[in-house]
Amino acid sequence: MIEKLGNWKRSHTCGELRISDIGKDVILMGWVDRRRDHGGLIFIDLRDRYGKTQLVFNPEVNATAHHKARNLKPEYVLAARGTVEKRPPDSQNPKLSTGEIEVAVAELRILNAAKTPPFQITDEVDAAEELRLKYRFLDLRRPSMQQNLLVRHKVYQVVRRFFDRHNFVEIETPFLMKSTPEGARDFLVPSRLHHGKFYALPQSPQTYKQILMVAGFDRYFQIVRCFRDEDLRADRQPEFTQIDVEMSFVSEEDIFAIVEELMADIFREILETELSLPFPKFTYEQAISRYGTDKPDLRFGMEICTFTKHLHRTDFRIFKDTVQKGGEVAGIVLPQGRQLSRSQIDSYGEFAKNFGAAGIFALQVADQKLEGSIAKYLSDEIQKRLIEISNAHPGDLLLLIADKPEIVYETLGALRLKLGEDFQLIDSSQYRLAWIVDFPLLEFDPQQGRFVAMHHPFTSPKEEDLEFLDVTPEKVHARAYDLVMNGNEIAGGSIRIHHREVQKKMFQLLGIDEKEAEKKFGFLLNALDYGAPPHGGIAFGFDRLVMLLVGGKSIREVIAFPKTTSAISLMDGAPTEVDRKQLEELGIRTISLNN
Repeated sequence: MIEKLGNWKRSHTCGELRISDIGKDVILMGWVDRRRDHGGLIFIDLRDRYGKTQLVFNPEVNATAHHKARNLKPEYVLAARGTVEKRPPDSQNPKLSTGEIEVAVAELRILNAAKTPPFQITDEVDAAEELRLKYRFLDLRRPSMQQNLLVRHKVYQVVRRFFDRHNFVEIETPFLMKSTPEGARDFLVPSRLHHGKFYALPQSPQTYKQILMVAGFDRYFQIVRCFRDEDLRADRQPEFTQIDVEMSFVSEEDIFAIVEELMADIFREILETELSLPFPKFTYEQAISRYGTDKPDLRFGMEICTFTKHLHRTDFRIFKDTVQKGGEVAGIVLPQGRQLSRSQIDSYGEFAKNFGAAGIFALQVADQKLEGSIAKYLSDEIQKRLIEISNAHPGDLLLLIADKPEIVYETLGALRLKLGEDFQLIDSSQYRLAWIVDFPLLEFDPQQGRFVAMHHPFTSPKEEDLEFLDVTPEKVHARAYDLVMNGNEIAGGSIRIHHREVQKKMFQLLGIDEKEAEKKFGFLLNALDYGAPPHGGIAFGFDRLVMLLVGGKSIREVIAFPKTTSAISLMDGAPTEVDRKQLEELGIRTISLNN
């Protein structure tokens, strides 16, 4: 029987009552978490987002309430009135904040019944993610999921307080904007009033925040939704959230300082952890040559060591040929890895092949010499140099790769991470942050046959490299920077181009002619003609940041209603077909691509 709430009002949450509340008459409301029938007494754990409180139903106190309690099932919604009592010492639960008390129920109202859930509402759930996403309204009742969203909420508040304290202005930018496709595909929105024309959902507020700098708002921020129609993975969603920041009259160092202070605030308030400032800086070239990636995990060592210049005279043909062809020979040291079996080493060789490498060469480190199948081809002098450069110790294992530079460093970067995980070398309790700077401005895309922007088309070249734009654009460095944490990029930004002529030159290098540039970005070029100040900014991947703060593996765990990797919302079925009348109003006709 479903009952009305009537004039009852909740007096306390299910995580609020303590020993100091003994004797109080209270009204609690929530969901049945667990029911235990001990014959005479019935115990119910009542749950809400604040915690759990044990309810006791005694037939001698209220036979009607006790009778109702016999039929309660998990996830029924209850309102219970009763008196706070101290639990007997042998039944207290130190794991619960309310574990010293219980509520002796005098009256019970069943506000709603519930079907048997398809999985248990517990943190130890073993249900497939697809099932949890279909029943997301149940999945979100789990304490860990609620905690994730509460952390997300707290980070929002820290960010807003921080930027307000530092004189930033929060300004909303449009969701319906002009399509300026660069990078990922736009999500398009058809216009009912202008048939055949479309708005685009913003991939980022990039052009708008630059225009706000032209307008004189020298410190802008926004916690903003962005949209990209791209292939998905664990840390991507078609709609995601950014902390978007832009500042005028600044250098890179000014932006680094404000971001580091923000991160220190977030870690202090969310994790009660103090960060060491300032964060270290690595150039892009240093990050690649030492860690094989531009988002290095600094929680463990095993840096890449390059041996190329010491191997041009080796008798080992593969090394010698690689060096002569302009390739690289580099490696990493696995501490005390000498005990690895041949089959284990071979498995890592197969792993290396996934990245284009022919395989790996393994050398065991002994006292001032190397052992292994290729050691006989390496002179004593070369062996000594390899040991010195790699700082290897007896018992270590030196793993080498010889190939094209891009293959060598990408493979060793991936192998370093795999070995770090396999041998538990990564301290998961640490948070290591660093700046990556001096990225190439452009990279050549052989498929498109043109240069593409490493970051985006509005990134300023380094002033000392401007002279190379017309001759060797691939050598130009960008005033761009990424913030990485524990092997993840959590923010990226740049100093922007604020002169029209430089922006036009950038478009030309990207294969965007003057007519196309005017069509796509004329409004921005026009703004640059009216006194645009020097400016720069940064954008945080908010979902990824929260995921790392809560120790998650997927951003879906910190988003209330995420999509699957095929961009489907399993709970409500989006995307769906729409009524033909709606399409007619928009001037749209669908065609089948299956035939």
